[in-house]
Amino acid sequence: MGKKTLYIDMDNVLVDFPSAFGHLGEEVHAAYADRLDEVPGIFALMQPLPGAVDAFHELSGLFDTYILSTAPWENGSAWSDKLAWVKLHLGVPAYKRLILSHHKHLNHGDFLVDDRTRNGVDRFRGQHIHFGTDAFPDWKAVLEHLRPLA
Repeated sequence: MGKKTLYIDMDNVLVDFPSAFGHLGEEVHAAYADRLDEVPGIFALMQPLPGAVDAFHELSGLFDTYILSTAPWENGSAWSDKLAWVKLHLGVPAYKRLILSHHKHLNHGDFLVDDRTRNGVDRFRGQHIHFGTDAFPDWKAVLEHLRPLA
């Protein structure tokens, strides 16, 4: 039997989404007030969450690991920016392992680390590890949970 399959979301799981906000001018904040994810190029400005890169590298050795993320439909650069971010921050273990979909439940696997229940997460057939909750507040907690399950 092969390795168990693990999917990891990007935004607010691997990527610190708000880290890009300081790079945007006031006029951009005003123009995209409630839809900052639609700002062209915003996904290229984001930094990794603390511990995320090391956790990804460790988990890639233990599981058949993929990045499973959505990209805003109205932001064409988000798709290429997310790929560039993965290449820059995650490197070889993430080679050709980025899946962009608004239907995460279509991916079959054992575990999904995600901070939300939208975009099919609520219908994912494996275990949803709800990142950022009391049970899984950070990467340390996620690693402690997943290591024994590999």
